Amino acid sequence: MFRCGIAYPRCRWILPLLLLFAIIFDIIAIAATSGWVEDEDAKSHYASMWEQCRGRNDNWDCRTLMENSWAQAVAALMILGLLILIVAFIISCVALCCTLNISLLPLIGILLFVVVVLQFIALIIYPVKFNEEIFEGDYDYTWAYGFGWGATILTIGCAILFCCLPRYEDELTGLAKTKYIYTSA
Repeated sequence: MFRCGIAYPRCRWILPLLLLFAIIFDIIAIAATSGWVEDEDAKSHYASMWEQCRGRNDNWDCRTLMENSWAQAVAALMILGLLILIVAFIISCVALCCTLNISLLPLIGILLFVVVVLQFIALIIYPVKFNEEIFEGDYDYTWAYGFGWGATILTIGCAILFCCLPRYEDELTGLAKTKYIYTSA
C-alpha cells in the first residue's frame, strides 16, 4: 500500500539545486540597491551594503559607504563568500550530477563551512557598525538583508549534508536496499 523511505539518489540533484538557490539569494543580497536597512517611520533614510541615501521622493542625497573600512570588509566578505559558493556549486555538479565522486563531498562541505563563516561575520558586522555610526532612530532590516541570511542558512544545511553524505555511498549509488521508515498493511 503506502511505504515511506528516504531516496538518497535524489540528493544527487537536490543538493546542487539548493546551492544554486543560495547563489541566487547571495546575488540578490549583494546587488540590492533598495537597501538593507530603512527608516521605519518616514522612509527618508536607507542604507544598502554599498551606500546610504537620505531624502524623499526623487530628491535623494546618496553617499557611498565604501569610505568606511567596516563597509569594505562587509562587501569583501560577502563577495568572497559568493565566489567560494560558486566554486562549491561547480564542484558539486561535477561530483554529484556528472559522475558520483564521493571523495569530493567532504571538500565541498568544508568550502561551504568557510562560506558560512565569512557571510556570518559580514551579516553581523553590518548591523553592529550601522548602529554605532549611522543609526538615528528606528530602522527595519529589509528583504535584501534577509536574503543574505537565507543564503547563509541554506549553505549551513548543505554543508552538513555534504559532510554526512560520504557515509551513505551505497545508498547514493543505488546499491543498497531501500530502508522503509513506514509501511502500511
